[in-house]
Amino acid sequence: MTDSNKPLVTIENVYKSYGSNQVLHGVSLSVSPGEVVAVIGPSGGGKSTLLRCATLLERFDSGTLAYGDLDVAVDRDGTAVYGSKDVIAQAKLRFGLVFQNYNLFPHYTVLKNITDAPISVQKRNRDEVEQQARQLLSRMGLEGNEGKVPCELSGGQQQRVSIARALCMNPDILYFDEPTSALDPELTQEVLRVIRSLAESHMTMVIVTHEMTFARDVADRIVFLDGGSIVEEGPADQVINNPTQQRTREFLLRYEG
Repeated sequence: MTDSNKPLVTIENVYKSYGSNQVLHGVSLSVSPGEVVAVIGPSGGGKSTLLRCATLLERFDSGTLAYGDLDVAVDRDGTAVYGSKDVIAQAKLRFGLVFQNYNLFPHYTVLKNITDAPISVQKRNRDEVEQQARQLLSRMGLEGNEGKVPCELSGGQQQRVSIARALCMNPDILYFDEPTSALDPELTQEVLRVIRSLAESHMTMVIVTHEMTFARDVADRIVFLDGGSIVEEGPADQVINNPTQQRTREFLLRYEG
């Protein structure tokens, strides 16, 4: 388990390049238990790359990554050296990830999509897991949909199933990568209501989003990432309503109605 005195995730001085294109430049970020952090910024600014590396879908070139007391990657002479397969496996149990495009198994029922990993990966009791899954579906407003397959659901319903799937693993921290980008405005509000309720229950979250008003209202802290670097970060209301950096102001002007 994680040490309650430590941040749930610590990322320090990380760099990431694709060939000659350096996408992350010395980014550092830590998230404390119960904190909600929104990451905003223009397309190509490094937001999704940061999230993909934090969730071990990709690896940093240099810098360090830790989940609580678990050192996942350490920096040795400018190279990120990752831990053993066992360390990586332990790290993956500490976070959940909700993708832009749901990533549900199309041939699995809703219930099986949610329960498959807790049963097969975490080796938990099937009855206990199914009970938790049904409770999560009720929380998501999806009771009665257990036997459906994803194509029978709206996009907003599929995204809520993917949130339930992530929560059923009992993660310490939940990541969202533009969770509403594939949804129309009405369905977007369904998903944002769920995320808002998670924030109210003190679920630790990192949310990459283009929903500025939502970020201001739900996040404790906002990080503005541009050009692979953190340009500004601070309390959500301050960053959105009274940013200190000209680049942040220019970016936010595009979202004023």
